[in-house]
Amino acid sequence: MKKKFTDYLIVDGYNVINSWANLNDVAKENLEGAREKLNFILGEYASFSGIYTIVVYDAYRVKGHAKREEEIANFKIVYTKEKQTADSYIEKLITEFGPKKHFNIRVASDDMAEQQMVLGKGGSRITTRELKIEVERSTSKIKTTTKNIKTDKNTLEDVVDIDVLEKLEQIRKGILKGN
Repeated sequence: MKKKFTDYLIVDGYNVINSWANLNDVAKENLEGAREKLNFILGEYASFSGIYTIVVYDAYRVKGHAKREEEIANFKIVYTKEKQTADSYIEKLITEFGPKKHFNIRVASDDMAEQQMVLGKGGSRITTRELKIEVERSTSKIKTTTKNIKTDKNTLEDVVDIDVLEKLEQIRKGILKGN
C-alpha cells in the first residue's frame, strides 16, 4: 500500500453493520443492501474528509471466495478470501504500514481483541458509535456546504450571442422573413 495520505481509517464492515441500527435493519432482509448503503456512506465520508478509508468485509465462511478489492480515489472496499477474518486482514494491513511516524491509522470496530491489537501495533481505535457520530457530522457539513452553493439556472441569454437571441425570438414570434 502506498503511503500518500496522512490519515487512514480502516473499518470492520460487518461490525459496523451489526452495530448501526439503520444498517442492521436493512441487513436482516438484504445483507448486500446493507453493505451497499455502508459503502455509500463511507465513500461520501472519505471524499469529504480526505481520509483514506478502507472497509473490510470478511468472507471467512464463503467457500471458494477469492480476495476482491475495489478502489475509487481515497476509498477502498475489501472482501477477504475464504477462511480469512476481517480481524486478521486488518492486523496484516496495519503491520504492512510499518512505523507510523508521518501518518495516523484508526480502526473502527467494537471488537475488544481487535482494538487491543490495533493499539499494540501503534494505531488508534474508534468505536462504531464514535464513527457514526463522526460520519453524521460530516454528512451535516456536506448538506450545509451544498445548500450554500449558488444554483443559478443557465438560460439561453447567458450563452448565446445577442444577434442569435434576437433571431430566435423572431422565429418564436413567427415574424422572421420567409415564414
